[in-house]
Amino acid sequence: MTYCVALRLEGGLVMLADTRTNAGVDNISTFRKLTVIEHPGERVIGLMTAGNLAISQAAINRAVEQGVRLGDGEELETLHTVPTMVRAAQLMGQAVRDVYRTDGPSLEAQAGDFNVSILLGGQVGNGELRLFQVYSAGNYIEATEDTPYLQIGEHKYGKPIIDRALTYDTDLGDGLKLALISMDSTMRSNLSVGMPIDLMVYRRKALKVALQRRIKDDDAYFAGLRRSWSDALTQAYRAIPGPGWEF
Repeated sequence: MTYCVALRLEGGLVMLADTRTNAGVDNISTFRKLTVIEHPGERVIGLMTAGNLAISQAAINRAVEQGVRLGDGEELETLHTVPTMVRAAQLMGQAVRDVYRTDGPSLEAQAGDFNVSILLGGQVGNGELRLFQVYSAGNYIEATEDTPYLQIGEHKYGKPIIDRALTYDTDLGDGLKLALISMDSTMRSNLSVGMPIDLMVYRRKALKVALQRRIKDDDAYFAGLRRSWSDALTQAYRAIPGPGWEF
């Protein structure tokens, strides 16, 4: 299982992903699920994946290295060359469809699901900062100011805090804290999501990564955040008056 969350805020972009993959309780591995493409002054694009690891890796390899044709007679493009973020989302969707044509029949013959989800966010040149979710069919949706975040994987445990506290104009630093709390909530409730976690922060119009970090078990800030959030929840529920009902 996986948990990835991306926030597209007025101040920029936050992308956070765990690294745990498992095919059973005795087969747990660590794989990076966050890929960052950076050409300072020209583009920053972040990718996060959930679902079948072989499918997601094949699709990322096509989009980042091998190249994809978006139509007959079109030149090969990669995420290093696309002129806009919309084109990047279209290219990522086509990469998924290409992988399906190659691997889909074999998976279906083995009763396997073609399951992949991708979060794609960033900025190219003077274009807008955008955030998309690409589905297994290759189609996609975009985050908006009304719903400025997207999640993939085991998202239900980390969703409530974001729904309650996050808005488009949330400060980028506060957004980062909310993303980390969301990840902590998920890891506490689902053992298939685990450390280390990978983080990327991008400030709007900067065209360079502001922060890229792997957070491990011994990270002092994250450990403190986990304690502080647990203490705050305990104090909050204790401070709420009881209902006064007889029982």
